[in-house]
Amino acid sequence: MTSLSLTFACESYDRIRALQDGRVRPEGIDLNILALPVEETFYRQARYLEFDVSEMSLSSYLLTLDAEEPPFAALPVFPSRMFRHQSIYVNRNSGISQPADLIGKRVGVPEYQLTAVVWQRGILAEHHGVPVESVRYFTGGMEQPGRIEKIRLNLPPQVSVTPIGPAETLSALLAAGELDAVYAAGEPAGFGTLPQVGRLFEDFQAAEVSYYRATGIFPIMHVIAVRRSLLRERPWIARSLTKAFGAALDIAYADLAQRNALKIMLPWLAAHLDETIGVLGPRYWDYGLAANRHVLETFARYSHEQGLASRPRRAEEIVLASADDSFVL
Repeated sequence: MTSLSLTFACESYDRIRALQDGRVRPEGIDLNILALPVEETFYRQARYLEFDVSEMSLSSYLLTLDAEEPPFAALPVFPSRMFRHQSIYVNRNSGISQPADLIGKRVGVPEYQLTAVVWQRGILAEHHGVPVESVRYFTGGMEQPGRIEKIRLNLPPQVSVTPIGPAETLSALLAAGELDAVYAAGEPAGFGTLPQVGRLFEDFQAAEVSYYRATGIFPIMHVIAVRRSLLRERPWIARSLTKAFGAALDIAYADLAQRNALKIMLPWLAAHLDETIGVLGPRYWDYGLAANRHVLETFARYSHEQGLASRPRRAEEIVLASADDSFVL
C-alpha cells in the first residue's frame, strides 16, 4: 500500500527528532520533513499556505479561525512552550523597577499579535496590574529593520500600535532609550553587554515558578497545523499524526532521563530535570486537549481581550478533539 506523502515544516526539536530520524513513522504517511527556522515557517505558511502540515504560532493560528473558511486545523500537539517573564526587557534608565512602572511607557514588540507578546501582555494585565491599553506599542524587527505583521489586524482605537521607522530596530531603540521596554521572544542585542539593558524580572525563574504555582499554566507557543482541505478528504490524517507526535514525545522524555551517557550537552541535566519535575510534574510537556484546556482557553481569552480574536474560544474549537479521542480495549 502506498503511503500518503505530506510536507511538514518545523524547527528541529528534541520532541520531533524521532520523526526526523525515522524511529517513529505516522501510520499511512510519508513525511517530507523540512527543518526550517520558526519565523520562516510561520511566514510562508500564514501568507502562502506552502506546507501540508506545519508548526504554527498559536496566536496566528487562532486568528485564522475568524475566517469564513479557516484554512487550518490544529492538532492537540504543542511543539513549543516557554515561560515568558524572562523575555521582557527594559532600559534601566527609564525608571522601570517593577511591572506597574510600565504604565504610560513606550514598548517595542516584533508584532502585536506575536504569541509570546500576547502571553506577556495578558500576564502583566491579569497578574501585575498593567492594562493592555496603558502602554504605547511600537512594532518592528528586533535586529533587522522592516518586519511587519504577518496577519492584518483590526485593533480597537484604545490600543496604540505604531510601526518603527524603516531603518530602525527594536534593539537599537531600546539601547538608546527611545523605547522604555521590549516584549519579545528572544534577547535584544544589547542584553548582557550594555548596562542599561536588563530584564524586568531579574530573578525570572522565581517569577515563572510562582506564576506556574498560581495558575498551573506552562504557556503554549506553537501548535501543529494541518490544511483543512487535506482533512476533509482524509480525516484519518489527524489521528495518525497525533499518535506519531505522542510517540516521538515519549522518546524525548526517555532521552532526558537517560543517565549512563548524556544525550543532551548539559553536565547537570539530572539536577535540572529533577528541579523541573518538582515544579511542573513528570509529564510537563504532554500533548492532548484535556491536559491543556486551561492553557488554551486562557490564551484565547487574552487574544480576545487584546483586540485580536473576535471572541474567546473553548479548547474544542481551537484543536481537533477527534484526534485526541482514543478507544479503550
